[in-house]
Amino acid sequence: MKTAKQWIDEYAISHQNETNQMVHYICVPILFFSVIGLFMSIPATLLKETFGLYNPLLENWAAVVGILISFFYLRLGFWYFIEMLFVMLLCIVGNFWLGGHAPLFIASIVLFIVGWTGQFWGYKIEGIKPSFVKDFQFLLIGPLWILQKLGQKKN
Repeated sequence: MKTAKQWIDEYAISHQNETNQMVHYICVPILFFSVIGLFMSIPATLLKETFGLYNPLLENWAAVVGILISFFYLRLGFWYFIEMLFVMLLCIVGNFWLGGHAPLFIASIVLFIVGWTGQFWGYKIEGIKPSFVKDFQFLLIGPLWILQKLGQKKN
């Protein structure tokens, strides 16, 4: 398995254009947030019917998917796992808030479309295909790449 540095370095190769980077800083979080919202929109009764479970910690599909993708981040490193766990929890809380003010499914679909429209525009500017075309795991690397870029000190 690739290291986190290898994933992030490979992802960075296809994100050299400053405009594309700015688009990613905006659209990747929107997409991540919207996907969590879409999973949260799936009725919890499906969890109970599918797995025969009722656990308040697994009250929605976003938590289940979050737990599953957390293993990917944990394999990359403990602190990457912690960073992304924090992001996922913020997204879940944000989606609970959004769901109290608007239909969560509709809002998530709109955000999803806006996010992907921006992403494809950014890739058009960059002049390349999206990274996930090469490997779907890059869909999980995008948010981590942004966290790492934002955490870098400017000299």
